[in-house]
Amino acid sequence: MRKIAGRVLIAIGGFLVVAGLLTSVWAPGVVKKTPVDVDQTTRLDGEATKLGETFAVNVTSITKADSEASTDDTTIWVNTSCVVANTDGNAPDCVDGEDERLVSATVGTFATDRVTALGRDHENLPEGSTPYEGIVNKFPFDTEKTDYPYWDGTLGRTVDMEFLEETEMEGLTVYHFAASVEDEAIEVAEGTPGTYSQAVDIYVEPITGAVVNQEQSQQRYLEDGTEVLDLNVAFTDDQLATSLSEAKDNAANLTLITETVPRIGFIGGAIALALGAVLLLMGRRSQAAHSAHAAAAPA
Repeated sequence: MRKIAGRVLIAIGGFLVVAGLLTSVWAPGVVKKTPVDVDQTTRLDGEATKLGETFAVNVTSITKADSEASTDDTTIWVNTSCVVANTDGNAPDCVDGEDERLVSATVGTFATDRVTALGRDHENLPEGSTPYEGIVNKFPFDTEKTDYPYWDGTLGRTVDMEFLEETEMEGLTVYHFAASVEDEAIEVAEGTPGTYSQAVDIYVEPITGAVVNQEQSQQRYLEDGTEVLDLNVAFTDDQLATSLSEAKDNAANLTLITETVPRIGFIGGAIALALGAVLLLMGRRSQAAHSAHAAAAPA
């Protein structure tokens, strides 16, 4: 019986060790990649002052991965972003260009590396599109406490995104990053030169690299210093709650697959192998003792 139990334990132990090895070596390369079926809507709200008039605004950003254009190492994204005046509290996500409630609207197609999350050029981008660089819509898996290049779509180049601190939001560990530019020359409207300033604070769940909160302050001026736009927005309360909940779940799942399962495999497998070896050894000794006793018995 001991020999049978020992063999069973050794088989189980071997299976657990192999499972631990596979999940520790193979799983991270599979699960720590940006999916190609993402369809995400992010909502912010706040206030804007446009040509001296202050009003409430809603910001809706819809980011979709193009699964057909994406590849094994690159995700192709399409993003539409709309800023709408919400004076009556019932503004839609976006309106057409003739609607006076429209503050701004943008559409962009870009590519990011599925592991590093950094923007990149890719043959599947539309002809004539500008390749994005740096951090665009998420941070890399296992985000580090360091500075990152951050894509500023208004400037069409990266700016420094500085790591500020590790903090907590609703019990979730997050990294706080910030980027700012001041008095950068841009066209505030087609053919109208001016300047642009912006400060962005981003809070990131480091295991997944997911953005769980964003605060943005942006100002645009004519060359003579006249303020054209002052925009101050952040994630809505509902968006913040959703982002935190999803980040907690996704981080827990990643930790389970890449850390907990391998640990159980290695530790549980080692214990099972050791117990199995002990039982086999005890079984052999018992059999040897029984054989010796039988040989010594009188005929």
